[in-house]
Amino acid sequence: MVTDQQVRRLFGVRNKYEYQYQAADAAGISSKTARKYLKNGKLPSQCRVEHTWSTRQDPFADDWAFIEQTLIDTKATLEAKTIFEYLQRAYPGKYHNGQLRTLQRRIKAWKALHGPAKEVFFSQYYYPGQWSCSDFTSMNKLNITIAQQPFEHLFYHFVLCYSNWQAGRICFSESFESLSLGVQDALWKLGGVPFYHRTDNLTSAVHKVGHPDIFTDKYRGLAGHYGFASSKTNPASPHENGDVEKSNDLFKKAVDQSLIIRGSRDFDTIEQYKLFLQKITDRMNQNCHKRFAEEIEALKDLPNLRYGDYETRTCKVGRGGTIRLLHNTYSVHSRLVGETVKVRVYADKLEIWYAQRHIETLPRLRGENGHCINYRHNIDILVRKPGAFENYCYKEDMFPTSLFRIAYDMLRDTCSIRQANKEYLKILELAAKEDESLVNESLRLLINLEEEINFEKVKQFIDSKQKPPEPTAIHIEPVNINDYDMLLEIPECVCV
Repeated sequence: MVTDQQVRRLFGVRNKYEYQYQAADAAGISSKTARKYLKNGKLPSQCRVEHTWSTRQDPFADDWAFIEQTLIDTKATLEAKTIFEYLQRAYPGKYHNGQLRTLQRRIKAWKALHGPAKEVFFSQYYYPGQWSCSDFTSMNKLNITIAQQPFEHLFYHFVLCYSNWQAGRICFSESFESLSLGVQDALWKLGGVPFYHRTDNLTSAVHKVGHPDIFTDKYRGLAGHYGFASSKTNPASPHENGDVEKSNDLFKKAVDQSLIIRGSRDFDTIEQYKLFLQKITDRMNQNCHKRFAEEIEALKDLPNLRYGDYETRTCKVGRGGTIRLLHNTYSVHSRLVGETVKVRVYADKLEIWYAQRHIETLPRLRGENGHCINYRHNIDILVRKPGAFENYCYKEDMFPTSLFRIAYDMLRDTCSIRQANKEYLKILELAAKEDESLVNESLRLLINLEEEINFEKVKQFIDSKQKPPEPTAIHIEPVNINDYDMLLEIPECVCV
């Protein structure tokens, strides 16, 4: 096959030789071929005919009008496979499975020429100090554990679009409290306020479609306090918040790689895990010093005080010494039965206030229909009413540790139900008034010594200030897996 390079050489040397065949030899082609290209003055690539005709019969020619109308009616949302399977059912034996790829190519070409317009992604140019964005991302796929227990959580991620400076914090829901705490922590760490802040369609910040106001009152209050303009993405369009979406992926990959180097995904405490994440964030921020310095100069000043990180709710304490808040149940001290308390709802905790005084802090539960019952709140009443303990709906919460539960079961085995409940509640009251850890150690000692458990023995142990023995160290020999090969041996049959 003659190439463009050979013909170009022919054109270049044709005047250097007396005869045409000499120029053809110099170009490496035949005289006949050289004569053809010298006559038309075109390269081989310019002489090729564009292949626009069909080389085989179209198997879908009879039904293409139906296929095209179906694509128009459904706005090209039907897949080629769905249409092909319909044709196979409508015309048995006419189409075989090997023709599916042909139909897919035809429909793909039709969509490119006549189908609806596709979404286009427009690259953005940002200016210093103008745009910031934030998002929540799940960290559960990293399989983090705290003290060997699975730790399911989210990560609130804040990013400056121009410099890609980022900040974040652990949270457990996409609530307004989590959003407010994350935004404010980022802004105060940043030392200034950007002009715009963009989120996706968070229910904690954005009303549902059709509401006269785009943003919720609480989020507008947060934006007004700091003076940034609010922005949101369109529904089901996470790519519009692409800066933080991409940062989410990069951050989680960096965390995963650091965990691999660390050699363990378990942390002793949540604080240790928070410090681990902060080091990764600081390390990633080292790559944006130049642009970050430009952003700092353009940021607006922070207000004098932070916006409220909490939401205030009013609750009445029921007869059971509990309050119902955000679809969950929490216990408070029995002294507050019948009173109305104010609850400051934070992202991860609840503060109970009464008569302008902070009474107690409770952990905020995740999800719905959960309960947080502290035995110290109502043990004094249960001791006076031991008969209520047997069928108490929150009975399982009255066992602070597994040793308390073992002790209760041993009491049930050695005495009547009434006496066992009465004796256990007195032990539980002792734990509330004295020291739960001391009571727990005394129970461990009595259980290990297989002695009878009662209130007097536990109190005597605490009053004597006796130091309990150290837990017994148990050494387990490593298992020799070769021993399992014996299970595979087939015994010889014994003939009788």
